[in-house]
Amino acid sequence: MNENEETASSLPQGSGPGLFARFFREIWEFAKIIFISLIIVLPIRFFVAQPFIVNGASMEPTFKDGEYLIIDELSYLLRSPGRGEVTVFRYPQDPAKFFIKRIIGLPGETVIIKDGSVVIQNDAHPDGILLEETYLPLSLETAPNEHTTLGAGEYFVLGDNRLKSFDSRQWGVLGEEFLVGRTFLRLWPIAEVGVITNL
Repeated sequence: MNENEETASSLPQGSGPGLFARFFREIWEFAKIIFISLIIVLPIRFFVAQPFIVNGASMEPTFKDGEYLIIDELSYLLRSPGRGEVTVFRYPQDPAKFFIKRIIGLPGETVIIKDGSVVIQNDAHPDGILLEETYLPLSLETAPNEHTTLGAGEYFVLGDNRLKSFDSRQWGVLGEEFLVGRTFLRLWPIAEVGVITNL
């Protein structure tokens, strides 16, 4: 055996330039997977759906403190919010805070709260129509008396737990620019996992 053969046989198997090339090729493939995943996941997270944890009792009995929800952010880009939908929005007086309430009054309507009931006046019902709130406990009434006319892009929102909700009765109408999205999916508690029906 000559000296060159002895030197070659002493190198570890798989070493040399080929090993480094294979290593960097694997790193590059991994980086591409991460990049593609971010391209897919981040737009969904920021523009389609996002998680939301209910904090407080303002939406009981519909949603309870600590429940984990997925918010659909896409629907409001394609259509206007509807009455009865439960929506998550930025609190107009402090946009860093997120609230969850039910949409009661739509743009151009007049919301009248009187004697514990909610009446909606609009073009279809100029004399007003009593809002049937089947999602509320039978004994729960809405107070105090209120008379609010909504402008373009304005909504009137209330919590389902009218006795413990800080909503349009206190801080006024909700501009559409503060809307984040409608509640879509309940992920926690496990016993109540499923798509949310707002009405």
